[in-house]
Amino acid sequence: MSSPTRAAQSQFLSALQVSKSRLPYLSQNDWTLIIDRSKPVRFKAKEVMIQQSITSKVIYLIASGKVNVSIWGTQLARLGPGEICGEMAFLEDSTPSATAIAEDEVQAFAVEWQSLVELFELFPHLASRFYRSLAVNLSRRLREQIIPKKR
Repeated sequence: MSSPTRAAQSQFLSALQVSKSRLPYLSQNDWTLIIDRSKPVRFKAKEVMIQQSITSKVIYLIASGKVNVSIWGTQLARLGPGEICGEMAFLEDSTPSATAIAEDEVQAFAVEWQSLVELFELFPHLASRFYRSLAVNLSRRLREQIIPKKR
């Protein structure tokens, strides 16, 4: 994959400032290392980014736009700038358990799993912060699904 432009990197890093708590243990330097191994991609409205049960060896870091995540047509989540998509399949080394569809135009960074693995071998502490951040993020999403919102 070719490295993204500095402007594209800046756009994503700016989006991170808005939603810093989504992956709280990653530093600005961590994100720069990850983004350097990514490829900028665009999805049109209604375009499928990840298809449930269809092999995909990529995670997406959302820079702009909204993504609907669903299982068999039931919406589970709505992701936005600064969030990650496709991480469960990465964690489980399996096919995606949900479908992710661009709600509107989405700009994202595609990171191949192998690139992440290689990066984590070079920087084990980055791997630790990444996995810890994913655990917190997935726990938050689960909590939001289970616990009714206060009215």
